[in-house]
Amino acid sequence: MDFQLTEDQEALRDGIRSFCDGRVPTDSLRELEKHGFDRELWGELAEMGVFSLRQSEEAGGVGLGNADAVLVFAELGRRLVPGPLVWSHLAADLVEGAGSGETVVGGVEVLRSGSDPVLVEHFEHLDVLLVVRPNGIFRVDPKTLSATSAGTPLDPLVPLHEVTSLPEGEPIADAAGVAKFRREGAALTAGLLLGVAEMSQELATEYARKREQFGRPIGGFQAIKHMLADMFTHQEVARAAVYAAGATIDDPEVGDVDRAVSSAKVTGGDAAMKNSRACIQIHGGMGYTWEVPAHYFLKRTWVLENSFGTVDEHSERLADLIAASL
Repeated sequence: MDFQLTEDQEALRDGIRSFCDGRVPTDSLRELEKHGFDRELWGELAEMGVFSLRQSEEAGGVGLGNADAVLVFAELGRRLVPGPLVWSHLAADLVEGAGSGETVVGGVEVLRSGSDPVLVEHFEHLDVLLVVRPNGIFRVDPKTLSATSAGTPLDPLVPLHEVTSLPEGEPIADAAGVAKFRREGAALTAGLLLGVAEMSQELATEYARKREQFGRPIGGFQAIKHMLADMFTHQEVARAAVYAAGATIDDPEVGDVDRAVSSAKVTGGDAAMKNSRACIQIHGGMGYTWEVPAHYFLKRTWVLENSFGTVDEHSERLADLIAASL
């Protein structure tokens, strides 16, 4: 398998990066935090083909594959673009208007029995809520639900609401559909985590070049050099795993799809966590303040590492798959 990007894939990646860099620069995060979900930005993402990327051309989509989608989501993660991106993308073939951006789709996974309140991200801005259960995917109208704010969210760009009771909803996919949905969702989330790892490394490197101590940039000190080198290594290992997951979903004959996806989620989560923490550390005392954007990347990592299967769950699944192959 050739993991080198084609010219079309490089153009796709560069186009999304250019848009995100211009529309959601790092210094805009505090403004996004104040105003929350941006419908105008959502519409622009839809026009870029973010949500219809894997829809067939006959259905009005772009007709690309998962290998292309993970490239796009890495760029979205790099700039911490807010909103239920993965859910709306996955819903393109399930909910009318999701691919075009007219319908904002969010979701929750209810895979275990229990009476705990369900936490829903971006609840106030959802047109459709998807509930993923072991036996299928169900469509629920958020307007029929009673929800209360969960208070100050961990990630300022991901507001949470508690829903105490969920109706059964309208079935739109069966159990087989659930497995496919969660597998692709985990791969796209791994792409977002790769983007977080990459941007954390870029922010840390930029700061290390500019910040001076004892008359020289701190990037010249051996300890900082080692940290930055480790960050780059984490990022590139995650990139290989994420690209492999997207390519393997598109062509299952080349390898074990579940193993590739779990590897991507684990390495992507590990890279994002280590790099975002190192980014804060390299910024020194200022790195722990709200004014420095480093904290947004760590907080987004904590959110994403629990989406579509936690890192621990994917680690256990990966261990079981490896053991079964011996």
